[in-house]
Amino acid sequence: MAGADPFLAEPAELAKFLKKPADDVQLLAALRAATRRFRGAVRHPVSLVTEDTTFVDGNGRQTLHLPAAPLVQLHQVLVDDVPLLGVKAKRQSAVLRHPSGCWPEWAEITVVWDHGHAIVPEEVAEAVIDQARAIYRLDPAIQQITTGTESVSFAATAAVGVTSQWSSAVEAHRLNRGDDA
Repeated sequence: MAGADPFLAEPAELAKFLKKPADDVQLLAALRAATRRFRGAVRHPVSLVTEDTTFVDGNGRQTLHLPAAPLVQLHQVLVDDVPLLGVKAKRQSAVLRHPSGCWPEWAEITVVWDHGHAIVPEEVAEAVIDQARAIYRLDPAIQQITTGTESVSFAATAAVGVTSQWSSAVEAHRLNRGDDA
């Protein structure tokens, strides 16, 4: 994700758990994978992104939801390339309120803004580290073991589950919950 930090947790912190150097290639790959999984689950980068340009379709309503949170700073809002002044914003939920009515349907809204957390919330970093530890320990090369007449198969995706800590952190930071049905 352009502009966002590559990791949602510090490699040095994961290195302490794994007793490996913080620049270990496998450690960094596991942390990158866990970060991608978390960002995918919450549907936004979580960490700070500055001067991001986002294009959103008008919806005919007074409010417009942006695709990340929290909103740190609103630099510019354009409606079909025309600047719109006086836009109000709910920062925590990243919702914009049109200053004089509704966002026009079939209009392209361009938003230049900063969003995310300058310091990743601790519960996110801890969940990502736990997930990275599990990913690191997974040996994807071993998928089936056969001894005599007994055989056991392992599915890499099933071997790395999620903890209640992960689920709680995802739920607390997830956006766009209305399309889960």
